[in-house]
Amino acid sequence: MNEFLLAQPGSVLRARGSHRVFAEPEAAVRALGEGTAELIVGALPFDPNGPAALHAPREFRHTAGPWRPAALPALPPVRVVDEIPCPAEHITRVQHLVELLNDTTQPLRKVVAARSVLAEAQSALDPELVAAHLLTRHPHANVFTVDLTPAGRDGATLIGATPEVLVARHGATVTLRPLAGTLARSDDPMADAEQAARLLASTKNREEHAYVIEWIRDILAPVCSELSIPDGPELLSTPEVWHLATPITGTLRDRAMTALDLAIMLHPTPAVCGTPTALALETITRVEGDRGFYGGAVGWCDADGDGEWVVAIRCAELSADGLSVRASAGGGIVAASDPAAELEETTAKLRTLLRGLHCAVPEH
Repeated sequence: MNEFLLAQPGSVLRARGSHRVFAEPEAAVRALGEGTAELIVGALPFDPNGPAALHAPREFRHTAGPWRPAALPALPPVRVVDEIPCPAEHITRVQHLVELLNDTTQPLRKVVAARSVLAEAQSALDPELVAAHLLTRHPHANVFTVDLTPAGRDGATLIGATPEVLVARHGATVTLRPLAGTLARSDDPMADAEQAARLLASTKNREEHAYVIEWIRDILAPVCSELSIPDGPELLSTPEVWHLATPITGTLRDRAMTALDLAIMLHPTPAVCGTPTALALETITRVEGDRGFYGGAVGWCDADGDGEWVVAIRCAELSADGLSVRASAGGGIVAASDPAAELEETTAKLRTLLRGLHCAVPEH
């Protein structure tokens, strides 16, 4: 059916059906430029060499304001049945990465290490209902569902509630809000405030964040004038975690560059991959295998070149039968990383999706 939903705090885009599907993002860009596509929607995979899930929809509706689901039926019971890899193996992976990063004779400076949990539902989960439950917990997130059929994952759906905008382009204005550097929140208000202050002062997390910002600066400086990047990050919170965030704006030098062009250029950022990008991607593929669409990008681009793309984190892939869901989360590893703390960070991030499913989160 190729259904698509992107519900952001200020707008909602729904699309269904398809005139054409695109496994290669560049082909979708050409279709927009040639006028054979009015709109492109879908998802980019984590690995740019993998097939995308993009299509030109047969019908779509873009409305202003937040999504307000009319009803919210209960979800069927969901339980975690596996962790991939197991927590001990994830800690061992991070330990090996820290050792590698402390070897100053090699060029790798940061790499994102991810893990997944596999959950099963008693009866089929409806993607839009899952998205609606995520929205009730995360009203300020970017909530999405994407049919992954164009990428060869027949009937599978990517579902998530991400806090991170990869890039938005409206007219000549380009905006981003990269996130990198994370600590779990506390239920105790005083302890939570201390966690926020600890994150903002953390040398390790600010280093991790700086890699992302400098990489984005290098990518955007040639294509944007009046590039505005604050000197330091600010705090951003979700119900589960604190993040370091930097709002960035710029003005395109060439209006022919579309939002999809920008998303292709910027993806994957060091926030989900590492630095240098090619070496980090090679390391992740060797250690973890194929991440699929976790860490990819979800969004849209119209014939005027305007569009919005969000980072596919706090997300999961729902099977075609709706009975199994694989949620993933990662953390940026640098030379100063603590493996146990990195495991805790992924657990905190997994709570976004699993709590949206009303599913117990494995604690370690």
